Amino acid sequence: MKTLIKNGTIVTASDTYKADILIEGEKIALIGNDLKEDGAEIIDAEGLVLMPGGIDGHTHLDMPFGGTTTADDFFTGQRAAAFGGTTTHIDFALQQKGGTLLEGVEMWKKKAEGKAVIDYGFHIAVTDPGEAMVREIEKLPAAGITSLKVFQQYKGLFMVDDTTLFQVMQAAKKAGVLVMIHSENGDVTDIVTKQLVAAGKTDVKYHLVAHPREIEAEATGRAIALAGVTGCKLYVVHMTCEDAVLEMKLGRARGYKVMGETCTQYMFKFEDDMRVPGYEGAKWACGPPVRTPKDAEYLWKSLADTTLQFVATDHCSFDFEGGKNGKKPGKELGKAGFHKIPNGIPGIEDRMPVMYHNGVNGGRYDINRFVAITATNPAKVHGLYPKKGTIAVGSDADIVFWDLNKEHTISAKTHHMNVDYNAYEGMKVKGWPVRTILRGKSIVVDGEWKQEKGAGQFIKRHSGEFL
Repeated sequence: MKTLIKNGTIVTASDTYKADILIEGEKIALIGNDLKEDGAEIIDAEGLVLMPGGIDGHTHLDMPFGGTTTADDFFTGQRAAAFGGTTTHIDFALQQKGGTLLEGVEMWKKKAEGKAVIDYGFHIAVTDPGEAMVREIEKLPAAGITSLKVFQQYKGLFMVDDTTLFQVMQAAKKAGVLVMIHSENGDVTDIVTKQLVAAGKTDVKYHLVAHPREIEAEATGRAIALAGVTGCKLYVVHMTCEDAVLEMKLGRARGYKVMGETCTQYMFKFEDDMRVPGYEGAKWACGPPVRTPKDAEYLWKSLADTTLQFVATDHCSFDFEGGKNGKKPGKELGKAGFHKIPNGIPGIEDRMPVMYHNGVNGGRYDINRFVAITATNPAKVHGLYPKKGTIAVGSDADIVFWDLNKEHTISAKTHHMNVDYNAYEGMKVKGWPVRTILRGKSIVVDGEWKQEKGAGQFIKRHSGEFL
């Protein structure tokens, strides 16, 4: 099957130019001017921008946490991603207590089986440290898993000590595996949380007190120092504040291989949103927590000037009013205390439009930088490039048609995520994906769903680059 896209403007991380694209099967076969191909399906992209499909490097679908499971599974979450212009994501598989890393990966593959509608890979999150786990790291690349995650937070659940962290980094460096890290001092959070609960201070706003910015910065600096000693590549996930990003800048200035990601919510949700009366603020409980408008402006600037390399979602959806009509329990579990709120904010569908409108239209960065932070950089670092993340001959035909003039008001009433609220409710955006193509097939066209369950593919990844 051949498809010829005519008259569009191609935008990559480095170039903007007018050209036609010939797709043969699942790949881009030719890019040029005034292309003709007998028998090809013709799609007219006049007036539209053609960008590589988005890559979300940080998601949590069908994940157990805090006495419940995320609202989106691999069908609803991936379908929502496609409507928002994302064609590939990398989810976090969890090692199970008593199990191996690769067994955790296999468990998550089964969660996706028969449901996947876009392409996906996995990071593996370490939850049961030990010598056997460290030895197993060298086996990950052969399985197409070239990144793992460790936590400096969630004591008694996921948190590892510095001994384990250092050993993981040593083994990862040897195996060519990227170390991803959730940086907050979990010992401090554990102490402060217990003190607050004992004092009866359990309202939503105390979540902020238990996760101060200082402990994010401290843990970030500590992890970077250990990465510097071992020489491993380090990727700090969901950075929230200037304090932590400054630690990363210092590490990069010293020549350490450290990179940073932020997430969409940190540009739009703030501490004051969690301090409102009642329980509404629980919608924005995540770890690390939302910060301040000043921090948000610093994050925008850091994305623009290449200090930060990626914007992901950390999509982790829980209904605000769960446990009703057969729905899974959700944020209401935290009414017993802030420490019981399932942490997470939905956003897999909204990342691309929100970051385009507020970034490009907002004058914070140009459209090429937008492509870099949402598609090309994640592809390069996570071992997907050039198969994914760009529009080039030989690459997968993952292409998003972007209407620069189309306006849309974001709302839970119209989104496709399986969750009862939206972080960007009422936000009016200009610039919208009107067609999403995955490996040569149009899977969303003008708001119509065209994909079959199970058509998404697991992607084995190679060792990625350092940016």
